[in-house]
Amino acid sequence: MMDWTDRHCRYFMRLLSPSVFLYTEMVTAAAIHHGDAQRFLQFDVSEHPIALQLGGSDPQWMASATQKATDHGFDEININVGCPSDKVQSGQFGACLMAHPEIVAECYQAMLGQTDKPVTVKTRIGIDDRDSYEFLVAFVEPLIDAGCRKFVVHARIAILDGLSPKENRIVPPLNYDRVYRLKDDFPELEIVINGGISKIEQIDTMLQRVDGVMVGRQAYQQPYFLAEVEQHFNADRVLPDRRDIVENMLPYIDLNVASGVPLNRITRHMLGLFAGQPGARAWRRYISEHAHLGDAGSEVLVKALNAMPIAA
Repeated sequence: MMDWTDRHCRYFMRLLSPSVFLYTEMVTAAAIHHGDAQRFLQFDVSEHPIALQLGGSDPQWMASATQKATDHGFDEININVGCPSDKVQSGQFGACLMAHPEIVAECYQAMLGQTDKPVTVKTRIGIDDRDSYEFLVAFVEPLIDAGCRKFVVHARIAILDGLSPKENRIVPPLNYDRVYRLKDDFPELEIVINGGISKIEQIDTMLQRVDGVMVGRQAYQQPYFLAEVEQHFNADRVLPDRRDIVENMLPYIDLNVASGVPLNRITRHMLGLFAGQPGARAWRRYISEHAHLGDAGSEVLVKALNAMPIAA
């Protein structure tokens, strides 16, 4: 979810679901090591529980980034071995590292020495022509030996040569059974399944086979889905009104715009809030036409709400 689940997105999603475990977009260890660590690791206290997704293949840099992430208060540090983008491959991290489990294991052990928080791994089920359960196990076993007990598994292979990152999210077929088999064969592991999950009924079914479910695109494109999932698993929770969610975002928006954050950096994550509701198009259109303007502030959202039918 690079460039999607930034801190503004996560703050918004936390309003929709108080208990979901949030993950950052992938941040490279090199960026934290060489750049402004505070900028890359900044988050609001309301975002807890939150995991930092970390990309890299240099054990020293991964360890240093882990230490800084721990100091900043992250609840988990996750090694991303699933991202298939060209930039990631050229930097020798992400999904291409599935071919080098020994490097990932070395990074894992270096990271463990710098934190008392869980260090976990997010991976695909295979890459390119290495599309077999045996390949997945060969990747996982060295990490188990290194101490890893939690794997988030995107139930698609990554095709590194021939598909774009966008195509890699939808073209390779889903293979949930391979993830279920991993849990069956390694019951001591915490296995979280990911990929193509868009219905609460799917989540219920999957939780009979694995320990957790990660939702990506569905939660971003139709964020109210998070509120519905929250209510499904916490029956005493009343579904929030979408307009109230917007109202609760306004103080946060005012604070960030005053500090120099362009409004559209925040509102781009909110465009899907009314998906499927009357007036959703008017909501998206008004924000898209006004949030980019230099003097735009939270009043844009108020006016966008006023442009919608009250029934929404």
